[in-house]
Amino acid sequence: MNSRRDIRNNKVALFDGIEEGGIRESALYPSSHEIDEHDNEQAMDGLHDRVNLMKRLSRDIQEEVDGHNRMLDRMGNDMDSSRGVLSGTMDKFKMVFEKKSSQRMFTLVASFVVLFLIIYYLTR
Repeated sequence: MNSRRDIRNNKVALFDGIEEGGIRESALYPSSHEIDEHDNEQAMDGLHDRVNLMKRLSRDIQEEVDGHNRMLDRMGNDMDSSRGVLSGTMDKFKMVFEKKSSQRMFTLVASFVVLFLIIYYLTR
């Protein structure tokens, strides 16, 4: 009789938690371990979304920085070319001012002033 009782206890232990239809009781009431796993999965999904957002933002920032670097390079090239033009102009002014002819210098300065005033009044 004891062997029957042992077999019966083993069956009970083997099928413990199984109800009709093969549904486990633990499926209806998740354990704290399953709840923790679910919470961890939700936290991981949230972190994954945040990482993806940060990656997109870093790509956008990188594109913005690259665009600004290209613009600064173009501006630097334009400044270099204008520096060349201005140095040529300054060389010409130096040649004019080095000459001792004060009448030519007066005529040149007066013509620049008159030209400036004409342009000023025309644009006004």
